[in-house]
Amino acid sequence: MLDTAIIKQLEDIVGSGNVLTKKADLVTYSYDATADMPSQLPDVVVMPATTAAVQKIVLLAKEKSLAIYPRGAGTNLSGGTIPLKKGIVLSFQKMDKILEVDPENLTATVQAGVVIQALSDAVAPYGLIYPPDPGTVTTATMGGSVAECAGGLRGLKYGVTKHYIMGMEVVLASGEIFRFGGKTVKNVTAYDFASLFVGSEGTLGIITEIIAKLIPPPKFRKAMLASFKRLEDAGNTVTGIIKAYVIPATLEIMDKMTIQTVENYAKVGLPTDAEAVLLIEVDGGAQQLVDSEAEAVLKVIKENNGEVKIAQSDAERDQLWAARRAALPALAQLSPTTVLEDATVPRNRITEMLVAVQKIAAKYQLKIGTFGHAGDGNLHPTILADARNKEEMERVHQAVDEIFAAALKLGGTLSGEHGIGMAKMKYLKSELGESGLNLMRRVKEALDPDYMLNPAKMVPVKG
Repeated sequence: MLDTAIIKQLEDIVGSGNVLTKKADLVTYSYDATADMPSQLPDVVVMPATTAAVQKIVLLAKEKSLAIYPRGAGTNLSGGTIPLKKGIVLSFQKMDKILEVDPENLTATVQAGVVIQALSDAVAPYGLIYPPDPGTVTTATMGGSVAECAGGLRGLKYGVTKHYIMGMEVVLASGEIFRFGGKTVKNVTAYDFASLFVGSEGTLGIITEIIAKLIPPPKFRKAMLASFKRLEDAGNTVTGIIKAYVIPATLEIMDKMTIQTVENYAKVGLPTDAEAVLLIEVDGGAQQLVDSEAEAVLKVIKENNGEVKIAQSDAERDQLWAARRAALPALAQLSPTTVLEDATVPRNRITEMLVAVQKIAAKYQLKIGTFGHAGDGNLHPTILADARNKEEMERVHQAVDEIFAAALKLGGTLSGEHGIGMAKMKYLKSELGESGLNLMRRVKEALDPDYMLNPAKMVPVKG
């Protein structure tokens, strides 16, 4: 238990109502959205409202040798916010202010605790959008999504979080406040610090403020659902669309198990006899261009034996995307434990990866529903199991090992958008090699020599 004198110091910084020590509160902050992960009660949960308060907390933690775990909404899927070494969970739920919307410079400045959907709602009256749209867009925070470099359904055409971060305010492990970037479209002053801190998972500094890039939305769009009798045909269609030099705004896939589960869950009219469906949307600033791209997509679908239904209204279009967003909650209701992975391969290897996952499911006698951002080569094999069944979970772990091995063999990567956290640390050497791990450690130790910030995550300690 943390010394009462330290608790008092924290209360002096943020107010007694923003310091949580009761067991019920600590349990709430001892886990995140990742399944089958160890949990550990933190010593205390602290909710600052300002960067100055964060700085004081960091200096106190440094003095008392306490670990700090920055936390947004806890929706991450890599065990990234679990307080493995006790210490302080630093919750950003009180730092939720949209500080400025600047339509002239196409930017918004927000505190780290702002929910992504809240930002989207705030910029909509200006005729602007913030494109990154992870599945948890209605709950995930900007700080968390920046720390994880979250993706989303629009990532294929519009990019992911790292493409929309123009500047930040960060509190370093030393207690220094560091601001970099800004509203200028061009900025090559010093190192590219945004690229360093985006995706760093709270291990290099604590993000407190963000300058985000905004864009106008497309004027025209066309959405469609393509169904296939063979998984291979769906995968080949993805490759064919990209090969035709069409970059859809979204190009999503669901396999048969996911289709049937979503239809049972949401009743949206999905073809339950299909082996796979693709949900596709093309958009742009001119109707002629959108129609031309849609025709090119339809041609590729036909060549790969697909059947197409084109959304005839915004309501039908919204229904398609509601079906895709229902994939995870629908699958999750089928079993006590849902292990959602994030294997990503080059787009021209998507068919091979789909087939590999199917074979792995059969080999280990597991239920695996696969969906994801097919246009990015980013698949989410979702394993349904029961953590209370030790024998089954052993098969799950073996299957996960093989899924990542297959992705790497196909020239892919361990994570397209979920991050490393602690869930994937053991695989890092397979992708980066020992020299890569050493470089990660050198960067970490240069900024956080005591491993105070989110320890035991992302960066494996040597030995």
